[in-house]
Amino acid sequence: MSEKLALHFPDLNSLLGTTIAKKDISKIIKAVDDIDTSFTIYDPADEKSVAVTEESAPKPVPEPERESQEQDTSEYEFKKKDTLARLITHIQTRNKHVLKKFFDALHDLKNNPRSIRVLHYGDSQIEGDRITDYLRLKLQGQFGGNGPGLISLMPIASSPINRITSGPGWDRYTVFIARDKRVAHNNYGILAGFNRFSNYRKISDTSAVLSSSVMVITTKFGGANAMAYKKLKLFYGGAQKRTWCEVYDGPALIAADSLEAGGIMRMKEYNVGNGSFAHTLKFTGKDSPDFYAISLESDNGVMVDNIALRGSSGTFFHQINSAQLKQFYDYLNVRLVILQFGGNSLPAINSPDMAINYSNYIKYQISLVKKLAPDASILFVGPSDMSIKEGTEYITYPYLETMRDALRKAVLDSDCAFFDMYDSMGGKNSMASWVDQKLAATDYTHFSPQGARKIATLLYSELIKEYNLYLKTKN
Repeated sequence: MSEKLALHFPDLNSLLGTTIAKKDISKIIKAVDDIDTSFTIYDPADEKSVAVTEESAPKPVPEPERESQEQDTSEYEFKKKDTLARLITHIQTRNKHVLKKFFDALHDLKNNPRSIRVLHYGDSQIEGDRITDYLRLKLQGQFGGNGPGLISLMPIASSPINRITSGPGWDRYTVFIARDKRVAHNNYGILAGFNRFSNYRKISDTSAVLSSSVMVITTKFGGANAMAYKKLKLFYGGAQKRTWCEVYDGPALIAADSLEAGGIMRMKEYNVGNGSFAHTLKFTGKDSPDFYAISLESDNGVMVDNIALRGSSGTFFHQINSAQLKQFYDYLNVRLVILQFGGNSLPAINSPDMAINYSNYIKYQISLVKKLAPDASILFVGPSDMSIKEGTEYITYPYLETMRDALRKAVLDSDCAFFDMYDSMGGKNSMASWVDQKLAATDYTHFSPQGARKIATLLYSELIKEYNLYLKTKN
């Protein structure tokens, strides 16, 4: 019996002791540090960072100050940071009006107070509210709004901003990687997944009554604006029978009512925020509804939702009931959808054709989102640099730039905006430098909390520059 053997020899560079030159990212990091003076970054490896005081947390921008900033249409927050503009690529568009729907909604908040929504869909790169938290902090500080927004009752990854404690029986049903075979419908909701405290079963009059609960605690890591919400909204649907629900704000019972059966999107709203940041919902019934999300929010301003979908390639929107998604988008008044995907698909791409095929899948998903949220702008965040080990060195994945280019073309062809995260962090072989500075994990793929904050600063600075240009044109 013969076996195939493969012999691997060190390359000439390894034998000679030479290494690949690492990308110098010092100017990028310094420019970002000059801008970002925000609150302490939560790092799970450093429990001391938990000690964020009320005084050190960012304070809401007073209304008169927001008005005076808006009247100064020459710049919005980044006037004296021109060095950053020379270091990174602007958000790319083929049509200067692709973000106009979002910018119109922002500009209109002053004269027409209401709630608008920014949905940030992404893969594990945004888990734990990373990147999204900074966008929320800055947008709510500039334009108003309170609360962390949409939260899963059974999140895949823990967040430093909201801590969830679930009672017995809870399970998760998702569609963003593969469709859950236990689910006979496609009503997966706005988070591409839902939770239940009982499994799917036939219900009769003799069926056992089940009870469970969920507690949501909001911490100081979101900042003062994120903690100043006054509303808790519960989104649910699909139950065979009514479910009794009790809502506690801290130890106080503030509501007791039944959740209706059926429906693909129902909502209950509760007034909270009376000094307590712990909210408990207790459920009793013969069947569990599909719980799509809760939302902690305010009546007016910008809500920014973190929708982190670990392992997803971003090609799932067509598997969710479009009528249900449209109901969510319409009700929430979604005005910007950020899509941040690509990292999970890159390792499997081994030819230019595969990169183009993936970009075409994304283009199709974008077309669906545009149809379901016609009043929203769409911003696609391209993949970061990712490294693969070659010999003793970590280098950029062979087809990363090919995939980035194909994605950019698909996004621009769809009349949407593209943010080049790869270029912004330094381009080819830059990830190794981010790892060396502890701004990325040693998997050479994911940012650390500190690195995520710097990427978020780059993204927000580019977004607000585009808004400045919009203001100049508008005036």
